[in-house]
Amino acid sequence: MAFIKEESEDVKIEESFSVKHEETEEQTDLMELKEESQELIKIEEKNHDFMNGEKSFSYSQTHKTETRNLKIQMRVHTGETPLTCPQCGKSFSRKNCLKIHLKIHAGEKPFICPQCGKRFAQKKTVEAHLRVHTGEKPHTCQHCGKSFSLHGNLTTHMRVHTGEKPFICHQCGKSFSRKNSLKIHLKIHAGEKPFICPQCGKRFTQKKILDAHLRVHTGENPHTCPQCGKRFSLQGNLTTHMRIHTGEKPFICPQCGKSFSRKNSLKIHLKIHAGEKPFVCPQCGKSFSRINSLKIHLKIHAGEKPFICPQCGKRFAQKKILDAHLRVHTGEKPHTCQQCGKSFSLQGTLKTHMRVHTGEKPFICSQCGNSFKQKRDLNAHITHHTGEKPFTCKLCGKSFTVKGNLKTHMTIHTGEKPFVCDQCGKSFRRKETLNHHMRIHSGEKRFTCHQCKRSFPDRNHLKNHVKIHTVVKPYLCHKCGKSLTNKAHLENHMRVHTGEKPFTCPQCGKSFTVKGNLKVHMRVHTGEKPYKCLQCEKSFTYHTELKRHLQTHSEKKKPFSSV
Repeated sequence: MAFIKEESEDVKIEESFSVKHEETEEQTDLMELKEESQELIKIEEKNHDFMNGEKSFSYSQTHKTETRNLKIQMRVHTGETPLTCPQCGKSFSRKNCLKIHLKIHAGEKPFICPQCGKRFAQKKTVEAHLRVHTGEKPHTCQHCGKSFSLHGNLTTHMRVHTGEKPFICHQCGKSFSRKNSLKIHLKIHAGEKPFICPQCGKRFTQKKILDAHLRVHTGENPHTCPQCGKRFSLQGNLTTHMRIHTGEKPFICPQCGKSFSRKNSLKIHLKIHAGEKPFVCPQCGKSFSRINSLKIHLKIHAGEKPFICPQCGKRFAQKKILDAHLRVHTGEKPHTCQQCGKSFSLQGTLKTHMRVHTGEKPFICSQCGNSFKQKRDLNAHITHHTGEKPFTCKLCGKSFTVKGNLKTHMTIHTGEKPFVCDQCGKSFRRKETLNHHMRIHSGEKRFTCHQCKRSFPDRNHLKNHVKIHTVVKPYLCHKCGKSLTNKAHLENHMRVHTGEKPFTCPQCGKSFTVKGNLKVHMRVHTGEKPYKCLQCEKSFTYHTELKRHLQTHSEKKKPFSSV
């Protein structure tokens, strides 16, 4: 498949060259037919001069001439090429075509362009070439207004509107709008690549493609964007780039109406509808719709990460991922939402964010019909149906449905707490936990109970609180029959029966059934006293100690009675 893709790219690069070459050939054929007919008429006139010097009409000779003209014309339809070049074996349908072709071997090019000195084998070709200098484009498309210097180029262009593809490959049935495109395509079947790069040895089917490839080595980018100054090695790449500025998306999906700026993007998109994933990883069997995605995936197995962050040393498999990562250090967020002003470091993140405003949920579960804003959310959801937990901790064997959950879990073993509060210095394993913690400093309590109007800093605290009003305790202990409001409380309760104490103090070895108890215990070793009296600035290790202390200020204690 990679081979076919490479060749299809070859075809794209050569499109503009192909049109000119092919249509010049077609025009030459028409001119040659006219010249041959004139030549036959001259022969006829010579043969019909009688002895008395008067011109006479010979029916048999005229009939012979007309038959020959018809025979030559029929070769266009039959494909017959009876005239062969003695030097290279190439065949032609007309005598004049063979004559012109022989000039190639002889190196004969008598017609010279007066402006640039370029030489040509035919007068008609130099006349067409002069339009490059004058900029004259007399042939205009009635559909889209595009103009061309040659009528043949307009004829070929019209096939874009009509969809006509008259040139068919007899080996695979693929059809093309241009004859030269078919010729290039046939080289795929033949495996012919005669043009070799002198620097890297890569082979190509056409010289023009080799010339374009050489710019990879020289670094030459002759095509410049007039709006942003970005430079490109190929004119086609500049044309595609200009659509970023114009917003043009000419390639439309016939199934869902989504439009794209590139034809290849539409091809990839169509595979989503077809469910086609032809590129399969030979190591794990995972399949992909794009060959480039497979190449990137293979680096996971190889462990290849050649791109290194100069600031933190983190390694990446792709340069574009490194470029995106560097924005973490610079704080750059170039992609801004036009509706709410929120900025993002990645274009993809902005696209996902826009679904908040549009309400779009394009990822739909085929089993229950539930829809999601992000594909990763759908993938995580599907595991609820399958029960699959593909991400397993190598240290303790615990499995997870989502890779991100495994990463977070690993910080339990490593002790890593990468999310640090910039106000008090406290660190956390999860970003969400840091976000919740920040509300302590801000005093923000966004989540309010509708029954008692009590407010909470996060949704989970509110959910647990609501159960007090509803008296719902759905989690039942199968050993003692006790009901609990949430799963975490049930898990903690079960340790009463099992005697399990998984949370161990690293300093004294004391174990606890609940993680919160270990946190409180650690204050014995650290000397931390987080509970402060606002009246006398005295600090305490435990909240209960602070409560008792506050009673001394409130004068709730009764005075001793005198005897």
